[in-house]
Amino acid sequence: MSEQHQQQYQRFLDEVAANQVMWGLSFGDEWVVCESSEFEDTEVMPVWSSESEAKAQCIDEWTEYVPFEITLAEFLEVWVEDMSEDGVRIGPNWDADLDGLELDVLELVKALA
Repeated sequence: MSEQHQQQYQRFLDEVAANQVMWGLSFGDEWVVCESSEFEDTEVMPVWSSESEAKAQCIDEWTEYVPFEITLAEFLEVWVEDMSEDGVRIGPNWDADLDGLELDVLELVKALA
């Protein structure tokens, strides 16, 4: 894990713990998922700890998308199980190049606990 990725991840954990929300990108009922760069046939859902960082990604092919808020409670109650069942990984605070960690959603839950 690069130092930059570690810092992005730690900031994500700190800000989500403090604010009790995270941000994904959605367009209607669709939300952004990306192909994993680490695992074949695996999708990763990028999430950010601030609305402004999520909004910064709404360019190019994602201009139609808007940030949507996921409360930490909703994430733990609904999203974790769905993502785990679907084998979708999570990408906390990816940078402008969509580069960052790809975590099993249960790893993130442990880190937030």
